[in-house]
Parts: sequence; C-alpha cells; structure tokens
Amino acid sequence: MAVMPRAEVHITAALVKELLKEQAPAFSDLPLTLFANGWDNVIYRLGNEMAVRLPRREAAAHLVLHEQRYLPGYALHSPVPVPAPIHNGRPSGKYPWPWSVVPLLEGIPATLVPHAARKAAAEDLAAFLLAIHVPAPAGAPINPVRGVPLAARSSVVQERLADARRYPDAGRLRDIWLRACAAPAWSGPRLWFHGDLHPANVLLKPAGHLAAVIDFGDLGAGDPAVDLAVAWLMFDDGARHRFVSALGPAVGAGDWVRARGWAVALATAMVTFSDDNPGMAGVGRFAVAQLLGGD
Repeated sequence: MAVMPRAEVHITAALVKELLKEQAPAFSDLPLTLFANGWDNVIYRLGNEMAVRLPRREAAAHLVLHEQRYLPGYALHSPVPVPAPIHNGRPSGKYPWPWSVVPLLEGIPATLVPHAARKAAAEDLAAFLLAIHVPAPAGAPINPVRGVPLAARSSVVQERLADARRYPDAGRLRDIWLRACAAPAWSGPRLWFHGDLHPANVLLKPAGHLAAVIDFGDLGAGDPAVDLAVAWLMFDDGARHRFVSALGPAVGAGDWVRARGWAVALATAMVTFSDDNPGMAGVGRFAVAQLLGGD
C-alpha cells in the first residue's frame, strides 16, 4: 500500500499555541482548530480569517522558506488572492522548522466541485497563469522535480507505469510520456511557476469562477509547462479546450506536448502514492482518463 509520507514531528494545537505565544503573541488568543493534514504540511485555522501552516517533515521545510520569500511577489502579479504570509515563523526549541501564518482564503476546493461545473474557471485559470508566468530573476529557486527537463523525471515515471495493476493502459501513457520527453525542451527564459497546480489547490466561487490559488510550496523558476498540466488534472475535454484557447499564442504546440507529459508525471504520482487519500487519488485517476481520452 502506497501512502503519503509519515509525519516526522507530532504537531498539536498545544504546540501551535506555544509557537504563537512565543513569536506572534497578537494572534495567540485566537481560536485554533485543525483544518488539514496534508502531504507536506499541517494547517490549523486561526480565528476566522487566518491559518497556521507548519511542515510535517523536514523535506518540506525549505519550501516554506520559498513561500515566505517569494510569494509576496506572486501576489503582486496574481489576479486572484494567493496566501502570501502574514507572519514568518522561525524554528525554535519547540519546533525545528520555519512556519507561517497565512490568510485563510475563501472558496470551494475544486476537488469538491463536479467536473462539469469547473468550466467557468477555465478562462480565469488561464489568466492566472498568464499573469504569474513572468521571467524570474537570477537566483530564483530551482525545484529539482518540477519545471525541469522531463528526461530528469523519466526513471520515476517509468517505474510507476510498470505497475500493471494500477495502470492497465500503461502502454498508452508511456507513449504520451516518451513523446513529451522527445519534444524540444523549454528554450525561453526561466519563468516563475506554481509547481503543484491541481484541483485541491484551486478554490472556486459558488458559480464556478476562480476564487483563489493556494499551496505554493513547489514554486520555482523554469519550464512553465508543469503548470499547464492542470488542463488534464482539472478539466474535461470541453473545459480544457476553453482553457487552451484562453492561453492562446502565449503557449506553443511544443509547450502543450511537454504539458501533457507533466500531466502523466503528476497524475501517476497521485495514483501511486494516495492509497490513504481518496480525494487525491481521484484527481490522478481523472487525469489519467482525460489523457487517454485523446486530446
């Protein structure tokens, strides 16, 4: 059974209260309730408008530093709210890694919205990507597993596809992957990207339009095609056509070939490692079905 990584620190409400008292006393008397326990972070709701986001394993700790340093810049470009930190927490004797107080953004996770109802967000999400995919400065972080040349991820993707039980259509997925790896590499400037753009990190308004985008822990600079994979992770074919059309000439044919490869990489990671997370496994299975659907 493949499950999400084990937490390396036991994070409790009492621990979070102690950190707030020590480093952000103005927030320490606000009500605190567990909100989410994810792959990389534990999130506690803080009052009515904020949340505390704490890494649950060391591998995720440096991602919080990236968010603290660079997410305010993303917020300047984004047409919708993003969770730029309100307070940058530091390691302490009680907790070994950086942590953040962030705004609690309103919206419905797209994972909870029927696929057909997500179409209203197609143009909104395209506008978001056009806004944040801008050249990054020298020294911007390079994510070792996102926005890199696809060939660097080939061994792990091929290993997942060797699981015939999970992937009865592995041959067709492998063909998509190999075509993507053979496509011309990104030759433009290193662009900022989100890095983990899928329905769980997309918040929608009740009518289906984009409300906010969250969880920028995988942000970095490189090939923006990694974000374009959301076309298969989020949308069915009709909404996907709208998304592609809204991006227009900013995205070339080769970019879409690489994006399709990134969709294989991300979808197989979700299917393979989410036996204990039905929602994330469902996102992966949906994307696999869309990829096999032909466009």
